[in-house]
Amino acid sequence: MTPLIPALGGALAVAGVIGVIVGLRRTPPPPPAPLRRPQSRLTSRLTSMDKRTKMLALAGVAAGFLIWLLTGWAIAVALAPLAVVGLPTLLAAPPSAARIDKLEALEEWTRALASVLTVGVGLEEALRATLRSTPEAIRPEVTLLIARLRARIGTEEALRAFADDLNDATGDLVASYLILGARRRGQGLASVLESLAESVAADVRARRAIEADRAKPRTTARWVTIITVCVLGFLALTGDYIAPYGTPLGQVLLVMLLSAYVALLVWMRNMAKGQPLPRFLGAAAREGGARR
Repeated sequence: MTPLIPALGGALAVAGVIGVIVGLRRTPPPPPAPLRRPQSRLTSRLTSMDKRTKMLALAGVAAGFLIWLLTGWAIAVALAPLAVVGLPTLLAAPPSAARIDKLEALEEWTRALASVLTVGVGLEEALRATLRSTPEAIRPEVTLLIARLRARIGTEEALRAFADDLNDATGDLVASYLILGARRRGQGLASVLESLAESVAADVRARRAIEADRAKPRTTARWVTIITVCVLGFLALTGDYIAPYGTPLGQVLLVMLLSAYVALLVWMRNMAKGQPLPRFLGAAAREGGARR
């Protein structure tokens, strides 16, 4: 233990000398950090809302104050904006309808690409030639594809990015056939694309039939909601049927009943949403394979 004490003292002395040297060195002061106002969660959500949602929220606040003045329901000031903003979202069609329109446009674009390839031009030139006649639903994706090809990005890499832009299993199928055509440079790509367009058209028809069946409960819920709101509004202005809901206990019961109804709408929307088919190209497919 006796030799350890001098060694420890010497190490501390050396550390002290190094600390003095570092302290005497002049270093430029760090730039001041920009002042940021702390934003609450409500403020950040309000800034991220679009103009239409803000207008609906303001109309809901005005309607809530009007209901409060007419019926004495103070809870209407909070419930009316939520109803005006939330109910159209819950009762509207899910984004699957837009996805079907994009697939229908992809089928049309695939047919146009196959017809251009029958002339005997190369794949890259045929892709550029289809830009003018590309349907609006997939025009941004095709425009990005052509821009990548003009930027001297490899054809296979550009087609894989095109599949990521489409973000659909059917889009992966079209991109994979084009990638194989870019690798082999054969003469039968046009006929293969024609057959693929028929397959995409059948997929579109099947998805439209499924979406039509899913739209029926949404339509029923929409009409039930409209009728319920109209009946409650009529009763609130003409009779004492809903007068007990003006008491504090009645307000609590009203919130519970409305929350249960909204929960049922959310449940119905999630049931009718459906799950997209798994992709087999791109980063999403690689992540899914790594999880398995």
